[in-house]
Amino acid sequence: MKITCLIFGKYAEVVGTDKTEFELPEGASLVDAIQELRDTLPNGSRIPASTMVAINQVHALPTRILEEGDELALLPPLAGG
Repeated sequence: MKITCLIFGKYAEVVGTDKTEFELPEGASLVDAIQELRDTLPNGSRIPASTMVAINQVHALPTRILEEGDELALLPPLAGG
């Protein structure tokens, strides 16, 4: 199934892009998607395996099963005051 991933902030700087598309097998979870990104993007290993992710603009748990056409958003930690 085809998945789109939007990459924000520091993560986009690290991997050199703010958007990517990739394929996963049916039944893949959010954990599988993050691992795929970590394995395939340049410097992807610098993305934490337990980063915050939204699916279709809703915060998602790592165990969430993905569906064809889902849009992920990798959300780096924010700091400020």
